[in-house]
This record gives sequence, structure tokens and C-alpha cells, in this order.
Amino acid sequence: MIEKQKTIKYPVTVSGVGLHTGQNVSLTFKPSEENTGIRFLRSDIGEDVFIEADADYVVDTSRGTTIEKDGVKLLTVEHVLAAVTGMDIDNIIIDVDCQEMPIMDGSSKYYAEALEKAGVVQQEAPREYFEVKETIRFYDEEKDCEFIAVASDDYRISCMIDFKSKVLGSQYAVLDKIVDFNSQIAPCRTFVFLHELEYLLNQNLIKGGDLSNAIVYVDRVVEQDELDRLAKLFNKPSVEVRTEGILNNLEPYFENEAARHKLLDIVGDLTLAGKRIKGQIIARKPGHASNVKFAKEIKKHIKKRMVEQQIPQNDPDKKPIYDINDIKRMLPHRYPFLLVDKVIEMSESHVVGVKNLTMNESFFMGHFPNEPVMPGVLQIEAMAQAGGILILSTVEDPENYSTYFLKIDNVKFKQKVVPGDTLILKCTLISPVRRGICHMKCLAFVGSKVVMESELMAQIVKTK
Repeated sequence: MIEKQKTIKYPVTVSGVGLHTGQNVSLTFKPSEENTGIRFLRSDIGEDVFIEADADYVVDTSRGTTIEKDGVKLLTVEHVLAAVTGMDIDNIIIDVDCQEMPIMDGSSKYYAEALEKAGVVQQEAPREYFEVKETIRFYDEEKDCEFIAVASDDYRISCMIDFKSKVLGSQYAVLDKIVDFNSQIAPCRTFVFLHELEYLLNQNLIKGGDLSNAIVYVDRVVEQDELDRLAKLFNKPSVEVRTEGILNNLEPYFENEAARHKLLDIVGDLTLAGKRIKGQIIARKPGHASNVKFAKEIKKHIKKRMVEQQIPQNDPDKKPIYDINDIKRMLPHRYPFLLVDKVIEMSESHVVGVKNLTMNESFFMGHFPNEPVMPGVLQIEAMAQAGGILILSTVEDPENYSTYFLKIDNVKFKQKVVPGDTLILKCTLISPVRRGICHMKCLAFVGSKVVMESELMAQIVKTK
């Protein structure tokens, strides 16, 4: 069964105070079209100031996850992103009128409730997953944090924390199914040690902080005058330390609420990988910095998988769509500039050509005789000829046309092409052909490796 993408039915607004800025924030979830993903909108700056939920935009993880694009920042995005993923949503606009998300009670509860109120609706486009097929291991030596991703039919997360403290030692939390996020994970609030709270207060770093949006663990003896000062600071009648080492500001919902909140952060931060995950994530001692590094690691695997899926299969036993004689009837090029030997795959929007390289190529006589390498400009020419075959196949008399470059963009040479290589040339239309103009995204492969990529624009012109 093919799963479909989802968005929300109606806009819904959540308002609160930013933890670090102390500013009032209005956040509105809005429906979004298929294949647009999760996007933040800084509407206080402009109606087109979008920041995509992407790990590459993360610029700070010291007190939450901060993203930035084109000089525009957004602080503490992790709890909002966790709610979006927890509610099984693919496409959404998160419209905020400030540089920070409202902290609410330090959990994802109010975001998840708002999304539930807005209603989740199915769209027509199929959902794409990154499916973990082989074990992925990641160790952050700086943080002594470890992630392991293994194959699973569902998105499952296991999280272990250990602060080596008498009041908060080892804890473990598990999310077996994402559908359980709202009840088991979303309400779990962030936490802080008293000494960390005092530092943040003294540095004026939590202007919107309140004892109602974090569980405070106390791992040392606290005198009454200090408790009285905290009570006055947070406008509370009194503050005291329970026997288990927690301020009496909040009652924990779960015995392992700290581990569950760390799991919540993982859900939010891994949303920045950019694709839904199908696999089991096992995390030891996670934190925002390590979470984001692992999200980037997953992004690398996603990109690698996408490239692998694009690699054409060159079966030498299969009859080509066009052999060299067919190509000679279509293209005006001849030795030494005919650089496509056969076409093995073609549709209305793409073509795959093959160039077999031997030491007898004329260009190897001078480039370079002692270390022969196919010139990059000729790789581009070979690519253009393959693309030319695609566009010339749409006319009845291709022999009466010539193909000319209009533009070459974003060329990257990734690996040498040498005698003995079989160069696979794949060109895909970026936009439909209009007035004989063809705009293509091109990839060149040797084996499973991309050796060159480019964007080409050319035009066919009738010459006879």
C-alpha cells in the first residue's frame, strides 16, 4: 500500500513567550501543498521569508536548535518540529512573527494539540521514506554520544541518558510507534539543573523563563535564602526542594520524563534530515549538537541513496534503442567528435547514452600522453550529444537539424575519466521543450560513481 503525504485542514495559532528573548510570539500552522515539506515563515519580516527545516541551516545548538538562512534566524525549533513529525505531517507552513518559538510548558504538548485541532488531511502525492537498509553507526567523540540506526518496518526510537547525578542518573525511554508520540512523548517537558538555571539567569539568557516550563533538578544543598530568592524571582509564593531532588515547581508526568524529553528532542532534530525515516534509532546520551550531526549523517545517506537510484543499468546483452549507425543518422558529428556510441534508455523526458573509452581516442594523444584523462570539456560535449539525441528524436527529419549550446551551469567534475572506462550519460529535462530549446540536468557515471554533473541548455536549429 502506497502511503500518501499529509498536511493540515485549517490554520491554527499558538501564542506564548520565547524562552530566550522573552518576547511574545504568535505561531500559526498553515496548510501547504504537496512536496513542499516543512517550512518556517518569518512573516514579521516578509511574506516570502521562508526557512526550510533542513539540518544544513543549523547554526547553533547551545541552548536549543537554531536555524538561519540568508541572515534570518529562528531559535528553539525542535519542539515544534517534533510535534509536526509526531502528528504525521509532511507539508506545512509554520508562520511566526518573532525570531523564536514560544516555549509554552517546555514540551510539544500544545503544538500537538493545536495540530490535532486543525485536522490532518491526506494529499495525493506519495510519501517518500528514507528506509534504513544497512546499519548506520555514528559516534560524537566530543559529546560521548552514540547513535545507531537499524532496519525496521516502523519509525522507532530508543533513548538512554546518564547525567551521573544522584538525582538524575541513568534513564531509558522508548517510542515503538510514531502514533504514540502524542500520548507518550509530547507532554514531556524540558529539564535543567539548578546550577545551570542560575547561570542562565545571571547571564540574562532566559528572559522568558518561568518555573512552569522546565523541571528543575537540584543536585546540591540549597539554603533557604536562595530558595526565597528564586521564589521572588519567578513570582512564586514559595520554592522548596523535594526529597528526590526536584524543585516543587512541577510534578513529573512519568518517572523517566527526562529521557522521554530527550527522545522528543531527537524526533524534532531528526526532522531536519528532510525525509521521513523508516528504521529504528538507538541513541545514547543524545543532545541537540549530536542530534543535528546525526541528522546530517542521515542526509548523506539519503543523498547517496538518491544517486544510487539514478544509476542507469548498462546491460551489454540488451539491444540498444539507438546503435552507432542510428546515432550517425541523427547527429552531424563524426570522428573524432562523435562521443556517444549507443543509447540504452529513453523516454519523453530523459535519455541515457554510453561512451566506451579506449586508449585510441584522439584526445588522449595530447591530454595527457603519460597519464591520459578525458578532457572535461569533452565530457560536457558527450553529455550535450546525448541530450541532442533526446530532442532530435522529437522531429521527423533530425538529419536536417544542428544542436547549439545556449548555457552551461553548475558543472562539477568529481573524478577522472580514463581509458577503459564506460561513461554513462544521463540527461533529464528540467522543463518541457519549447521552441526547440532544451534545458537538462545531466549526470555522468562510471560504474556506480558520479564523475560529472551539469545543467545544460541547448537549442536545435534547422540547417537544411
